[in-house]
Amino acid sequence: MRVPSTDGVTLELHHLGGEGPPLLVVHATGFCAGPYRHLVPVLGRRFTLWGLDVRSHGDSTDANDGEVSWKGTARDVLAALDAIDGGPVVGFGHSMGGASLLTAEILRPGSLSAVWAFEPIVFPADWMTNPGHNPLADSARRRRAGFASRSEALHRYASRPPLGRFRADVLHDYVDRGFVELEDGTVTLSCSPEQEARTFDAPDKTAIEELTALDIPVRVARGGRQPEAPPAQIAEPISAALPHGELVTFDHLTHFGPFEDPDTVAEDALAFFDRVST
Repeated sequence: MRVPSTDGVTLELHHLGGEGPPLLVVHATGFCAGPYRHLVPVLGRRFTLWGLDVRSHGDSTDANDGEVSWKGTARDVLAALDAIDGGPVVGFGHSMGGASLLTAEILRPGSLSAVWAFEPIVFPADWMTNPGHNPLADSARRRRAGFASRSEALHRYASRPPLGRFRADVLHDYVDRGFVELEDGTVTLSCSPEQEARTFDAPDKTAIEELTALDIPVRVARGGRQPEAPPAQIAEPISAALPHGELVTFDHLTHFGPFEDPDTVAEDALAFFDRVST
């Protein structure tokens, strides 16, 4: 489904599957909605899952001015919610996707009824004003953008971390849906490494201090395999700042937990949504 958003952006909203009230899935920076369809076997028992490609990712377009904006991705979420138009919607967000859902609810309270967020990218206000070195952006810029074929990309990714930790079918879906084919038959990432890095560097992220405005249940999940990583470290302060927040740690997962073990992640999200909706 093509959905208009702000700043001249046209979004792609994917019907991932399932049956029941709507659940909106919002992806991590540099990824797209497609690989999250592996949440459907569990979450689809109760919900109809919709997957959003935010601006400059997947099959969605860039803003007219080419600028990257985290408030813009939150407005993309609001546009998707308006398009779904199915009553109260719950959200499942990963990394940037979790932050985008939380920011959307701050911008327009009552848009979401509950959010499950895996390591959302939300930092303290003083970090936002003095960000300094950004290792997430540096890592993104080091990514290889192009390959001779999807098969070559799949082989390379599967042979080394972090993508080599993905469940095999999820990694296959990412390679299938996260690349575009060029005229010469080679493939390139639909979200370029530079675009991914600029997203991490964008200055208009929501600060932890703003989360006190949220009046919905939010379950913040984190991986325990790399506790020194900033997204994992910040999960506990995020959950503490939320008026109705809670925290869960998956010891066997990294920041890419929804791709590494989608069944366990989805079961936890399903139990959370069942609990807060009764």
